Amino acid sequence: MFLEIITPDAKVFEGEVDAVKVPSISGEFEVLNNHAAIVSALGTGTVRVADKSGKHFFNIDSGVIEVLKNKVVILAESVSQQ
Repeated sequence: MFLEIITPDAKVFEGEVDAVKVPSISGEFEVLNNHAAIVSALGTGTVRVADKSGKHFFNIDSGVIEVLKNKVVILAESVSQQ
């Protein structure tokens, strides 16, 4: 699936991934290939991304996630990479 992590200032990440784990406002959840369509508010926490090159971690300060047809878009207030 394809993932974009975007802030008001820049596109932080873009690429094909195997899994994305996010901190929603009601707890963590993971998105895999062929996930059902969803829009959810995100809380402050760590986004964990797994792709062919390994794992990547991004700290976010709230935002929104949209999943539709194997495309995941995370709009975050701010992002710092670990």
